[in-house]
Amino acid sequence: MSANSPVSTADKAEQPKSGSRIPRFLKLPFWAQILGGLVLGVLLGWLARSQDISWLVTTLDKIGSTFIGLLKLAVAPLVFFAILVSITNLRKVNNAARLATQTLVWFMITSLIAVVIGLAIGLLTNPGAGTGLTPKDGAKPETSGSWLDFLTGIIPTDVVTPFTQLNVLQIVFMAAVAGIAVLKIGDKAQPILDLSESVLALLQKALWWVIKLSPIGTIGLIGFAIADYGWDLISKYATFTADIYVGCALVMFGVYPLLLSTVAKVNPVQFFKGAWPAIQLAFVSRSSVGTMPVTQKVTERLGVPKEYTSFAVPFGATTKMDGCAAIYPAIAAIFVAQIFDVQMGVKEYLLIAFVSVVGSAATAGLTGATVMLTLTLSTLGLPMEGVGLLLAIDPILDMMRTATNVAGQVATPLIVAARENILDRDKYAKATSSPLDGYDEEPADERQPVPVAA
Repeated sequence: MSANSPVSTADKAEQPKSGSRIPRFLKLPFWAQILGGLVLGVLLGWLARSQDISWLVTTLDKIGSTFIGLLKLAVAPLVFFAILVSITNLRKVNNAARLATQTLVWFMITSLIAVVIGLAIGLLTNPGAGTGLTPKDGAKPETSGSWLDFLTGIIPTDVVTPFTQLNVLQIVFMAAVAGIAVLKIGDKAQPILDLSESVLALLQKALWWVIKLSPIGTIGLIGFAIADYGWDLISKYATFTADIYVGCALVMFGVYPLLLSTVAKVNPVQFFKGAWPAIQLAFVSRSSVGTMPVTQKVTERLGVPKEYTSFAVPFGATTKMDGCAAIYPAIAAIFVAQIFDVQMGVKEYLLIAFVSVVGSAATAGLTGATVMLTLTLSTLGLPMEGVGLLLAIDPILDMMRTATNVAGQVATPLIVAARENILDRDKYAKATSSPLDGYDEEPADERQPVPVAA
């Protein structure tokens, strides 16, 4: 073909654009990148510990802590504006009060099922027996939770401290008040709502960039966990660790699929295909709030209306904690009672269930569940030194707990949406497995009010 010959459209399509080639490793699916980070992190952690390479341990720690720090950087404003906007978005949904009530009810139902599973596993396996641990190995935590602190701590004394001290529960309270006020004011508050939606979009976009660094953060987090804690420490808590992982797995892969298939009448396999990106990120980051943008995206892609998702997911990210607030405190309470030789009966087990169902908001979606554990132990009258026994192993446990939390935060809106006949079942069946593909190009459309069946 001569230099002056015209080039057909097909020929142009076949010719690669200069500078548009992407390295092959960047084309790996997000789940594969996370899995690669897990494997590399374990290898580097084992190498650092076995060869006593201090600089590698420090490097892994810095990588992991920097990634978590970036996630936490936007947590306070993200929670505030997400809750505010989510409440105002309910005005676009018919019968919003019914949806909110159904969401809360199903949060409590699944939490109750999870805590019963946790208690059953703890009673069957006796996780505190044969560990070699004694009460002297424990230490009181610097801070602990109580019902008085929980109830009075919801209301902040000023508007700045909750953001500087990252008190998520108080931030949720202020955001809820602001959202309700915007609804009551009406059109006059539209500029505030427009600004809030713009700030929320900005925060989500910035946090999405951080989320794309998850494979690198995974290397640091997993590598440091292996290098710092080692297999010797894990072996002392082998039964307890196995109990937590088995309990969470039963809820995630047993309870949720069962409810989805029987109540929502949907294919559970498709649920995991769509929700897996959020679950795997939660496993790595150990933060429900940090995972919230991905959780919201996969929930929408599974067919839940955007207006309802924008309420249910932020609400769930701060209150729906089947792993941290149900399974974990149930098994941990039995573990501590056995170490300190304290006998528990039916009354104590009922108290554990009550605390788990009612007090789960105390965990507030942050990394770790120490507040919930101290709240449970103090309610039962168990020694607070028991918390010190579990702090060493907590990061290993928290990965599975948080993954379970996030799975429940996706499953519950699906169940409610299906029961209220607002679930897009065709969209559910076609849900993609990666929330990163096409995210930047997806337009933010204004949808019409969603009808809700009585």
